[in-house]
Amino acid sequence: MMKLKKIGAFLLGISLVGGVFTACGSSEENEKTKDGKEIIKVALSDEVNPPFLYTDDKNNPIGYDIDYLEAVEKKLDDKYQFDYQFGEEEGNLIGVSTKKFDFAINWFFKNPEREAKFLYGNPEYGYSMTALITRNDTNDIKTLKDLKGKKLAPMSPSGGLRTILNSYNEKNPNDAVEIETIEQPSNADNLKGLANGKYDAVFLNISTFDAIQKELNLDLKVGGVVSKEPVFIVYNKQNEELQQEINTATEELKKDGTLSKLAEKWFEVDFFEDLDYINQEQYKFDNENK
Repeated sequence: MMKLKKIGAFLLGISLVGGVFTACGSSEENEKTKDGKEIIKVALSDEVNPPFLYTDDKNNPIGYDIDYLEAVEKKLDDKYQFDYQFGEEEGNLIGVSTKKFDFAINWFFKNPEREAKFLYGNPEYGYSMTALITRNDTNDIKTLKDLKGKKLAPMSPSGGLRTILNSYNEKNPNDAVEIETIEQPSNADNLKGLANGKYDAVFLNISTFDAIQKELNLDLKVGGVVSKEPVFIVYNKQNEELQQEINTATEELKKDGTLSKLAEKWFEVDFFEDLDYINQEQYKFDNENK
């Protein structure tokens, strides 16, 4: 059973098989397991985002992110053992910058401010798919251009979704989307408003919509996938060697089809394909079994 709310502000260390040699005092070198694997401290956000990341009934992390990292461990011949800890997202990023954590994973987008502070994985390890959510009886809203003259649910003045719309408006001034700004909008309230006819569409990440829809079961659908935004691991700048090793492993996992299989497992579509493929009619965004 997935958790749709925060796991908690506390840190939750995940026990690792093999035990740990605990270092006394601070050290530039990471601790190691009894069988010699270097322990890499990984920060996971307690604001879970299924199917990228959530927890099972025993509070163990599961999802696409965890399967991906397990595949990376295997690809690197078990040189490393990832030690997962949950925490608040901004606190996690501070922890990465101070080397409390070696890296953080939580479908991070790139932005100039973070790129100045951290190393990003290269290539991306997956995509966050953004979509226009509409009522089931609406068939004329599939792209951002279709929003002209329509009422879009209010959005935060910042964040990845707003950046996508701002970029679209700059490039398409004649078909610009009218955006109502509100601090900390509720995705659930926006979706309820859409179902009740208050809005014509909601612009949202598909995984967020899926999670809320499981709880509310509203008369809504994905009108169309608008974009696929690459997501990255964020590293401490001193961890360039680790970053390069995981980069190589990620590239190999993309080439051998492992990541495509994981995408199909968790999202029911290979999001490494293009938008035309993702928007095919047979992809129903039906994640009832997740």
